[in-house]
Amino acid sequence: MDGYYTWMLVSASLVLLMTAPGLALFYGGMSRSKSVLNMMMMSFTALGVVGIVYALWGWSMSYSTTFLTADGEAGKEIGTFFSDPFKQFGLETTDPANYVFVAFQLTFAVITAALISGAVADRLKFSAWLVFLPVWVTLSYFPLAHMVWGGGFLSGVEDGLSSLLLGNITADGATVAEIAPIDYAGGTVVHINAGVAGLVLALLLGTRLGFGKEPIKPHNLTLTMIGAGLLWFGWFGFNVGSIVNLDAYTTETGLVWLNTTLATCAAMMGWLLVEKVRDGKGTSLGAASGVVAGLVAITPACGNLVPWSAMVLGLVAGGLCALAVGLKYRFGYDDSLDVVGVHLVGGLVGTIGVGFLASGDLGLLTGGDGKQLLVQVVVAVFAMLWSGIATLVIGLAIKFTIGLRLDPEDEVEGIDFVEHGESAYDLSTGSGARRTSVLTSTTAEGARA
Repeated sequence: MDGYYTWMLVSASLVLLMTAPGLALFYGGMSRSKSVLNMMMMSFTALGVVGIVYALWGWSMSYSTTFLTADGEAGKEIGTFFSDPFKQFGLETTDPANYVFVAFQLTFAVITAALISGAVADRLKFSAWLVFLPVWVTLSYFPLAHMVWGGGFLSGVEDGLSSLLLGNITADGATVAEIAPIDYAGGTVVHINAGVAGLVLALLLGTRLGFGKEPIKPHNLTLTMIGAGLLWFGWFGFNVGSIVNLDAYTTETGLVWLNTTLATCAAMMGWLLVEKVRDGKGTSLGAASGVVAGLVAITPACGNLVPWSAMVLGLVAGGLCALAVGLKYRFGYDDSLDVVGVHLVGGLVGTIGVGFLASGDLGLLTGGDGKQLLVQVVVAVFAMLWSGIATLVIGLAIKFTIGLRLDPEDEVEGIDFVEHGESAYDLSTGSGARRTSVLTSTTAEGARA
């Protein structure tokens, strides 16, 4: 077990790497040059804000009914939707033996919140982002984490959603789940959750100036490619660290690593194939996006597939996500950096796809009777509704108080300078740092001359 706990801490560090600098670089390169610092700041501040909130009440709200206090007490469960947020508030009563799990789960909460930022590039007030983060993880992420992984409503327990759908009545009259939902590492909790939140915020904000009328291109695809590589590397902590069966972790970890790799390879090639057929060229942005689409799709399914089915899932995810990113132009919502097209669609492909391909005679295409597929679809829909309603309430509250969106003139000038007083590429002064410049009359006259 010493080796197991060591790997868990390494995995937590890898997931931390996924947010900063991995996601920051991936999103930063896809942004415009006048927005890159703000986009990267969203990832860094997600780490700062959510990390603190998670230690204060996030862990308790998600897992205090599962991981007991140092005195062996459990928190109360609130309607099977979340645990008592005060039972292990500030980790004061948390058993130190559980700190490794706190660390690992903290990093999941951080990156889920950070993923949303890609849908709101160029136009969301930084103050609104800082208010949104702690409220959203409290109302959306922590409850879903408890419901799926903490023994709550979506985890196959008595009186849970799958029990209500396909439960068996036991001798003592209890209803237990015949088929438990499968979400190995976060298809619902992370990707569907973040994807729906991104869509709702994008709709509340409206489109960027010039959206659909003029090209809005990534400013530095080199940064995006580096970010994608860091995300792929960190994802081994994300998936392989989410060990479910400790009795077989030596074989399970190898399977999960291999499935994660093969699905991602297939998704990248699937995305490039769609680009080649549709546009005549495969792009570096497409390769990077295909990598992330494959990682997203395999996340919920990585422990329940075999290598061939992981490649099938990845190929389908890459192709569908490549097509889905164009939906924003057809339906008029401005999902700036394709959070909906990659994370929502990829999360749905993985969560529902495992209902088709799960090994052990569970998947519809591997000998199952369709019950697993039904459970996966219903759980995915529930997660979408929960996240959508929570995000809508939070977004409207912020919109009608401090405001969500920058003024049009500020958006034109660039969110980096307006919100942070900085420029990522300040070639005239040799530095991007903020400074106050005072011109003398002589200097001003010389400048005019």
